[in-house]
Amino acid sequence: MDRAAGATDLPMPSPTPIAEPSTPSFSPLYQQIKALILQSLQAGEWKPGEPIPSEIELAARYRVSQGTVRKAIDELSAENLVVRRQGKGTFVATHAEQHVQYRFLKLVPDAGDPNTEGPAERTIVDCRRQRASAEVARALALRTGDPVLQVRRVLAYGGVPTILEDLWLPGTPFKGLTAERLTQWHGPMYALFETEFGVRMVRAEEKLRAVLPDAQQARLLDVDTATPLLSVERVAHTYHDTPMELRRGLYRTDTHHYRNELG
Repeated sequence: MDRAAGATDLPMPSPTPIAEPSTPSFSPLYQQIKALILQSLQAGEWKPGEPIPSEIELAARYRVSQGTVRKAIDELSAENLVVRRQGKGTFVATHAEQHVQYRFLKLVPDAGDPNTEGPAERTIVDCRRQRASAEVARALALRTGDPVLQVRRVLAYGGVPTILEDLWLPGTPFKGLTAERLTQWHGPMYALFETEFGVRMVRAEEKLRAVLPDAQQARLLDVDTATPLLSVERVAHTYHDTPMELRRGLYRTDTHHYRNELG
């Protein structure tokens, strides 16, 4: 049959491509159990310093073998999230414990036993609420302009100012934290965050470089502006890699050094 006058060939619609099924991503069973235990830790089901259920109880709860639970707990222990105590069980790790409370502080004296130096004398220079700059917001996974708490403090050993720190904390989780409370607190700062604000720092990443101080930094550390200092920038995370603190420290290294154990 002849086509009608003026008729044109219409392009045939292209067949809709069939999406290839994505490759399923499976994690080992013990990793799944580890994630479930982490959820309970984050939710505060077991508080810092408290025991978690036994391996047998957790195996029954998650309907897996005791060996699977043990492997999950082994990883949590290696990451300093829980602590095994021989004959007593497994406990939620806490920054209040002596062997973990200073594990993020790597500055040690050149001479003498670092364990006998004692805690630093701390002076809060400033503590104020402000809006997050773009740089701070990016580090803390916030939006520019979100409320943050900025703290500046000096740590001295033997009366010698040795570390100048600037900290930025997200405003909402740390609502109520003041300079007065920081001054009254005599333990590790991370223990304060843990016990009073329910924020436990479980992991940190750092960047180190050598810098020269500006005039104000030099005055607070009692050095001149030509003195090289070690700059340590740290982002500390709570569970599930949520950033909770940006900390920038300037370290004097004339009587101390930065020590990190590898392996």
